[in-house]
Amino acid sequence: MIEEEIFPLVAEDGSVIGEAPRSVCHNGTKLLHPVIHLHIFNANGELFLQKRSAKKDIQPNRWDSSVAGHIDLDETPEDAALREAQEELGLSGITPIFITKYIIETDRERELSYCYYCVYDGGFILNEDELAGGRFWSIEEIRSKLDKNVFTSNFELDFKNFLNKGLPGLI
Repeated sequence: MIEEEIFPLVAEDGSVIGEAPRSVCHNGTKLLHPVIHLHIFNANGELFLQKRSAKKDIQPNRWDSSVAGHIDLDETPEDAALREAQEELGLSGITPIFITKYIIETDRERELSYCYYCVYDGGFILNEDELAGGRFWSIEEIRSKLDKNVFTSNFELDFKNFLNKGLPGLI
């Protein structure tokens, strides 16, 4: 039997106040747990998006942040971003740049999202257990598909809150 993941529970400032199983955090309890979103741009200002696997318990088959994942117990947000980039896209040697953190709430969960970006022009090794695909999108292409059930609600919030406004040296 596969052991269920245990997530840290956090206060709104990010301090750990407890822990709970993944299933409890995703079943409508809205226990606040931390996640990372890493947005990977290429030198042309295009944004890499991953397509979530049909097996995902939250928002399957939707296009999502380049890298997204839960922060483990006793793990920093930056370490989680690096770990998830390696697990999902086979990346190492990148330097995530912190953008912001904010609370995302959906009908099923509540997450404290730590958001990062980086510029990367190399190749990817997609984890086919986690992802159904991935590609670079132009910012205009993303704008044209907003609010059409193409993207995860979390990615759309990131895009509308800060990615759409541009990042230093990028869009």
